[in-house]
Amino acid sequence: MIYTVTFNPSLDYIVSVDHFQLGKTNRTISELMLPGGKGINVSIVLKNLGLESTALGFTAGFTGREIREKITSLGILHEFIHIQNGFSRINVKMKDFDGTEINGQGPDIDAAAVGQLLARLEKLEEGDALVLAGSIPRSIPDSIYRDILSMLQGRDVLTVADATGDLLLNVLEYHPFLIKPNNHELGEIFHTELLTREEVIPYAHRLQEMGARNVLVSMAGQGAVLVAEDGSVRQLPAPEGVLVNAVGAGDSMVAGFLAGWLERKDYEHAFRMGVAAGSASAFSEHLATRAEVEALLKNMR
Repeated sequence: MIYTVTFNPSLDYIVSVDHFQLGKTNRTISELMLPGGKGINVSIVLKNLGLESTALGFTAGFTGREIREKITSLGILHEFIHIQNGFSRINVKMKDFDGTEINGQGPDIDAAAVGQLLARLEKLEEGDALVLAGSIPRSIPDSIYRDILSMLQGRDVLTVADATGDLLLNVLEYHPFLIKPNNHELGEIFHTELLTREEVIPYAHRLQEMGARNVLVSMAGQGAVLVAEDGSVRQLPAPEGVLVNAVGAGDSMVAGFLAGWLERKDYEHAFRMGVAAGSASAFSEHLATRAEVEALLKNMR
């Protein structure tokens, strides 16, 4: 089984506003309310690609109930831990105003709830896959990713970490199968600016030297780079298309790569699947479907 963990799920309120003006009353011309959070996005795209997963994490309040209902309606298995106090966050994402977002805080997660999640993850077995994705609430220790990978060490669980800063760096000693920083996050780690695919390669190698097995770097319109465990380096430009909604594109890349790898155990196929899935989500109002991914794969160089 594939498991995804979203520590701070959300309802994503995605809006378009014509000629947005600061300090004025603005009215939407389109709006979507979707379950959000990086791990949840991965589960949705995996489902669209034909792979079952179980979404784990924490939900609270009326927004938490809505998140669970929306995920259930999508046919995705979930085992969220219900938090008694507070409510799951609402994130406002403005499509037409320079990618502006306002992200909520989410509920406080107490030690007992964290313990419940760890107890669930402790049941993972050889052959399972685990995706840890996104930020964590302030109430959770910033060692949580590392603690989980430490607990699973030696079990032959395929682990994926999609996080930033210390959350990511702290897991490298446990050799995650895949990490996926974008070029800006990679640059922040090494205090530099990375604008081209060629520039990211040596820094992806450095993360590999620090313990990551495979480093997948997403670069939006510049495409992506894969520095793989077998010593190969692969690059792909972004497929041609019109950007509609970048929310979840990076998570879709993770899902596509994982689906491709589990399908054939081939890095070239997994990499192309990842780039196609990320781009398909960026070119659509919703997250990538199998048909959209396959259409892009046919036209990719």
